[in-house]
Amino acid sequence: MRSELGKHPYLRTLWSEYRKEHVDRREFLRTATLLGLSAGIAYRLVGDPLGERAMAQAAMPKGGRLRIGMRVYDVSNPRRQPTTSGSNLVRQTCEYLTTTGRDNVTRPTLLESWSASEDLKIWTLKVRPGVKWHNGRLFTADDVVWNIKNALDPATGSSILGLMKSYMMEDTDKTDAAGKPVTSSRLWHENAVLKVDDMTVRLDCKAGQLAVPEHLFHYPFNIMDPAQNGVFGPGANGTGPFELVELEVGKKAVYRARRDYWGSGPFVDTLEFIDLGEEPSAYIAALQSRQIDGVQVLSNELLPAVKLIPHVTIYPAVTAQTGVARVKYNQAPFSDKRIRTALKLAVNNMQVLEVTLRETGQVAEHHHVGPMHPEYAPLPPPKADVEKAKALLAEAGFPNGLDLEISCRKDPSWEAVIVQALVEHWKQAGIRVRINIMPTPEYNKIWTEVPFGFIGWAHRPIGVMTLGLAYRTGVPWNESSYSNREFDELLTRAEGLLDVEKRRAVMAKLEAILQDDGPIVQPVWNKVHSAYDKKVLGASTHPSIYVFGHELAIAA
Repeated sequence: MRSELGKHPYLRTLWSEYRKEHVDRREFLRTATLLGLSAGIAYRLVGDPLGERAMAQAAMPKGGRLRIGMRVYDVSNPRRQPTTSGSNLVRQTCEYLTTTGRDNVTRPTLLESWSASEDLKIWTLKVRPGVKWHNGRLFTADDVVWNIKNALDPATGSSILGLMKSYMMEDTDKTDAAGKPVTSSRLWHENAVLKVDDMTVRLDCKAGQLAVPEHLFHYPFNIMDPAQNGVFGPGANGTGPFELVELEVGKKAVYRARRDYWGSGPFVDTLEFIDLGEEPSAYIAALQSRQIDGVQVLSNELLPAVKLIPHVTIYPAVTAQTGVARVKYNQAPFSDKRIRTALKLAVNNMQVLEVTLRETGQVAEHHHVGPMHPEYAPLPPPKADVEKAKALLAEAGFPNGLDLEISCRKDPSWEAVIVQALVEHWKQAGIRVRINIMPTPEYNKIWTEVPFGFIGWAHRPIGVMTLGLAYRTGVPWNESSYSNREFDELLTRAEGLLDVEKRRAVMAKLEAILQDDGPIVQPVWNKVHSAYDKKVLGASTHPSIYVFGHELAIAA
């Protein structure tokens, strides 16, 4: 055990802080595993051995067909996939270097292990030996290097840049065809991603970063065969437990089990995702009539009905899923801080919760970091002030109010429900907002472009991950085009802090900046639920609503 705790100097400090009860169990497990301590040893240290799950999987029955109700989108370009359901279509075939589990602990997957230098700037990734692609080729460091460089190539357009830009990239000034200056990015030096040998890759970071292993599990970071150049579809090569044999957008995706899979499972012969459209009730009817065996995510308003189905079990998860109404920070009228502030002041977050998600939600604070995040810093809760909102509108040149349009998607249904509640609150301050509810596949194509939009954000285990994805200057998922130099600098500093209390102190400043200057109205957090027929074994809900088909079985 002493040798294990010697992997990184901070592990001994972390263990001491845990024993003094200065660090809780969750933070010890999450940080210790990020620094390279195996999940098994970390859990044993806190008196919680992990043998039960392995024993349960060993007893799983094999065979059968598993059908899960879920939207089936175009996932031909996984690196730019913006939805968790889309990522579920890819992950069955193309795996990840790591996996952050339901407990928010990150474990090796296609990596065998990793280690970090004391300053968190050098990360050594050890490739899992013996893994083969479906075509029989050995999985090696060359595959890892190609995938990381592909994900970080600005031409790829992946949201992965939002997580890794601060420590792997540098901005470069170029000119476009018209001679206008354009800011782009590139690896901060040519050996930032380096193959050390056939089974070892080194990341040389320009800034310290605690969450590298978690970033490697960001859902567009599937590991794909370099020979297929980032394109995915039926017949795609992968290392995963299933091969995709059929995909019809808007209808279904069908997978065949790989009995030569390197890991545990799969237990079923065939896995299918069935798309029943945007109406949540269609999935419940299919679950009740046993046309499907599970639903990836339940619509909140239908939970009472599902509880009445005797052969179904509901699996809840407390999560950092949320929805934000965001404006384009650099476009009029939203470029005026007074307008952004008025939009927030007009909204009573508690009242929005009471008329929308109720017991399945939690009040948020307009800064996209919540109590479920380890570095969350409690700030005075925002208060609605309709009269002050009106005054700010008048000061900004809109004494008679303001007419706007907000776009959102039809599915998941809770998003439109919250938008409707927000519109009623804004109306009291003279902000008249028309709702443009779009078919989900269409909105998913333009969600980063609309001037005023609402969309759900999936769970991330630590707050700095979400802030990097959504609010760092110039990254693909910065849907609001937010740009604040002080915010960027503080975020980079927070990402390199091991001590959660020191990180929380910086987070307090980040949260305050977003509350004061930021481009979002964020009234609530949302709990998530999935449901499965009781004959489905191994079922549960991941906080990010990921589906791991190889862990599920059908009772004989």
